[in-house]
Amino acid sequence: MTDDAARHKAKMEKRKAVQDAEVASKTITEKGLLIVNTGPGKGKSTAAFGLIMRALGHGWRIGVVQFIKGAWSTGERKALERFDDLVTWKSMGEGFTWETQDRERDVAAAGRAWEAAKAMLTDPAIRLLVLDEINIALRYDYLDLTEVVETLKARRPDLHVVVTGRNAKPEMIEAADLVTEMTLVKHHFAAGVKAQQGIEF
Repeated sequence: MTDDAARHKAKMEKRKAVQDAEVASKTITEKGLLIVNTGPGKGKSTAAFGLIMRALGHGWRIGVVQFIKGAWSTGERKALERFDDLVTWKSMGEGFTWETQDRERDVAAAGRAWEAAKAMLTDPAIRLLVLDEINIALRYDYLDLTEVVETLKARRPDLHVVVTGRNAKPEMIEAADLVTEMTLVKHHFAAGVKAQQGIEF
């Protein structure tokens, strides 16, 4: 064995011991998580849909409520329609807020989406619920923040919920078990590239 290989092996043995001790210190075997994907970078909903694919691989029942996106024909929706025995999908929004330009309509649409979400929260068969772009509805005060956060905190203990959208409210972040902020480093849109099928939708 070369000196480099021996040093690497010794380093990895130490790393493994630290990692094993860290894992052994965890005492909670299972817990329904409140997960927040936020930030100005691309990939918040994409990460949630990736988690859906992982859960489907284990045969979980999934709920999806889209708060802003309307009945767009998206790749993720088409793909997940193939799992209609496991996925309940509700696209309840009417498009981006700058498109509708009608606060009353947006508030009503968000209210309907929240009612659908609450119904899924009480469905004992659903193990993972994705509330796509609910952070946008909360940002513009289309929903009551306190009610949403308290309802999510009071969910049954084995239900995982993923909340997506920019500008997550501090109260949502505080309530969450896991928060990931997608940081914008570089985006092709700034260079004039439009949203593309299979990448953005």
